[in-house]
Amino acid sequence: MDLRRKTVLLLLTLSIQALLLSGCWDSTEVNNLAIITAIGLDQSEDHQMELSVKIYLTSPASPQQMGGFSSDSGGAGRSIVRSVKGLTMAAAAAQLQQVLTRKVFWGQAEVLVIGESLAKEGIGEPMEYFTRHPAPRERVHVLVSKTTAKDVLRLEPPIERSIAKALREMAESQTGLSITIKELLQMIAGKSRAAVIPLVQIEPEQGAQEAFPFLNGTAVLKNGKMVGRMNDNATRGVLWLRNEIKRATTTISPKNADGYISFQLLRSYTELVPHIQGNDWSVTVRFNTIDDIVENTTDLDLADPKYVKQLETELGAVIEHRANMALTQAQKEMKADIFGFADAFYHKYPKEWNRNKNRWDEIYPNLKVKLETNPKISRPGMTGKSIFKPKQE
Repeated sequence: MDLRRKTVLLLLTLSIQALLLSGCWDSTEVNNLAIITAIGLDQSEDHQMELSVKIYLTSPASPQQMGGFSSDSGGAGRSIVRSVKGLTMAAAAAQLQQVLTRKVFWGQAEVLVIGESLAKEGIGEPMEYFTRHPAPRERVHVLVSKTTAKDVLRLEPPIERSIAKALREMAESQTGLSITIKELLQMIAGKSRAAVIPLVQIEPEQGAQEAFPFLNGTAVLKNGKMVGRMNDNATRGVLWLRNEIKRATTTISPKNADGYISFQLLRSYTELVPHIQGNDWSVTVRFNTIDDIVENTTDLDLADPKYVKQLETELGAVIEHRANMALTQAQKEMKADIFGFADAFYHKYPKEWNRNKNRWDEIYPNLKVKLETNPKISRPGMTGKSIFKPKQE
């Protein structure tokens, strides 16, 4: 009897182990996936949605095997670009799957590039798709291209393994704007319904084989449509006003001195303080920064606190100038509240905001904005004067 029980238990154990070792019956092999690393959206000449994707090949495949792709560089570990059209984003995505022999996998997409023509027409419809569809990740970086998005996806960077990684690294470098799908949706759904997206530009002086994209400026959107651009200097002001400045090197030419002094940002914090007095709406913007001096080509003695104080004042003036540049364009010209002023008023004055929210487009262009800068120099350096300046006899 004991032997029979042992036999039954042994067979039961072996059966359970066999089930556990059987693998995942519903799994999908990586080699059977069309892994998308970058997404491009354009408006076609016949006003359809043109969807372009960069697909990473995980195993050797010819263009014919991948559904007639025009390959950038065929073979394992290489990428190819495919474009399809549809009346909507969903229709284009369905069309993409129809022309592929592999199952489309959106989970590895790193960037979403939107052509400027589509951005001006409106990005509401494709963003609606990304809001509802579970496959594309919310942390995908969003960019607006001055050319077509398809042209950007076709580029092959000389250093990074793919254009998707190159664009993502530039977006995450903390030197400019970095906007994900999630952040873009939050801005569009915010009180001001305005948004900013980094602009990607292809270097025009270089040849077609060597062309490379770089981030330069900002696209400004209102109610889901692009209403204007800002250059790189104004973009710096946007970063200051949005409390998103992370890394910056500022160079000034001090008064009453020959040469330049460069500052490296260590920390910064921007505070918005809204005010409502009767019918007068205003906001105070306070910039608090801590900087190091990383280069001094002047004869100023930085060991003297008097000169350090002077430099702090001049650095504050530079920050204020860039902020005013961004304010002039966004507030007076584009009339788009990309700085979050509406949300600041809503949080501090919820009742007043609810009574006047329908008038925000009238209030915002005339809103009084007061800038207060408080830069502090943490370390002026080990030497007071530049050791490369000739000594005065």
